[in-house]
Amino acid sequence: MRMLNLALGAMEYGTRIDEETSFRLLDAYVDAGGEWIDTANCYAFWQDPSGHGGQSEELLGRWFAQRPGVRDRVKLATKVGCEPLWPGSYPEHAEGLGAKAIDAALETSLRRLGVDHIDLYWAHRDDRSTPQEETVAAFGKHATAGTIGRLGLSNYALWRAERMRGLAGELGVMAPSALQLRYSYLQPRPFVRDHAHDHRFGWITDEVLDYAQNNPEQQLFAYSPLMSGAYENRADRPIDPAFDHPGTTRRLEALTDLATTLNTTRSAVVLAWLTAGTPAITPIVGISTPTYLTTALAAAHLTLTPEQHRQLDEVW
Repeated sequence: MRMLNLALGAMEYGTRIDEETSFRLLDAYVDAGGEWIDTANCYAFWQDPSGHGGQSEELLGRWFAQRPGVRDRVKLATKVGCEPLWPGSYPEHAEGLGAKAIDAALETSLRRLGVDHIDLYWAHRDDRSTPQEETVAAFGKHATAGTIGRLGLSNYALWRAERMRGLAGELGVMAPSALQLRYSYLQPRPFVRDHAHDHRFGWITDEVLDYAQNNPEQQLFAYSPLMSGAYENRADRPIDPAFDHPGTTRRLEALTDLATTLNTTRSAVVLAWLTAGTPAITPIVGISTPTYLTTALAAAHLTLTPEQHRQLDEVW
C-alpha cells in the first residue's frame, strides 16, 4: 500500500473528540495508508477542566494498546515545550526547553503513549530563556539513547533553527531534520498575524521554502493547511482578517475553477498543491469527522499536473 504524504493531527482526540470517534478515525486513516500521527504533550490543555494537557497522548496510548501491531505501521510525532506550569499559566509560564523539562516531558510522553521511542520529537516553540546549547544537548542525549528517532523544530525563526543545527554539529549530536510551521494556499498580509495562530515566526515564508529546497534533509510540515474549514465557505469558519487582501479573492477563484474541473473540493486541491510543490510539504490535518477524513484521503490521492500547479502558483 502506498504511504500517504499526509499527517493526522490528533490535537483534540481525547477532549473535544470522544474516544470512540477518535479510534474509528485512527483505524480508517491507517487502513487507508496513513502513516504520520502528530500530537503534543500539551494537547489539549485549553479544553480540559484540569488546565493541563496529555489527553491526546493518553488516548493514543489506549489505541496502541488495543491495536496490537499498529505501532509498527505508523510514525509517531509529539512535542515538548508548551505544557503550562500551572492551569492558566500559558504562554507566560510554560515548561520550556531546559534539560530537566525535556527529560521529564519525554518520560511522561513515552509512558502515556505506551511506547519505547518517538519517531519525531518536536520542540513545540522556541525557548529563548534557555541556552540553545542546553536544549541541543538534552535532545541529543535522548537521540543517542534511542528514545528519539528524529528531532524537529516548530514555530522557530529560521536563524534560530540553523543555529541549533550548527550547535548539534559542534556537540556531535543529532541535528534537527524537520520544520513545522503554518502554511496554506492563501497567504496573509505581511507583518499581520491572524487571531487563531498568533506566532511571530509561525508561517512558512519564501525564505523557509528556499531553505528546505536547498537542504533536502529538512522535511517541511504544515499545520492548519485548511484554515479550520474556511475554504468550504462555512459560515461558522470565516477567513481571518489577516487574509483580507485582493490576492485572496483571486486565489479563491483559482481554487474554485480547478476544483470544479476536477470534480473535487477546494480543500482537496489545497492539500494536493502542498504535497506536489517544490519542496514537497507534508500537511498536518486535524480530522474530526469521517467526512473530513474522506476529503483528506481523496486529496492525498489527487495528483495535479505540472500545468495545474503552475497556474495556482502564478495567481497573486
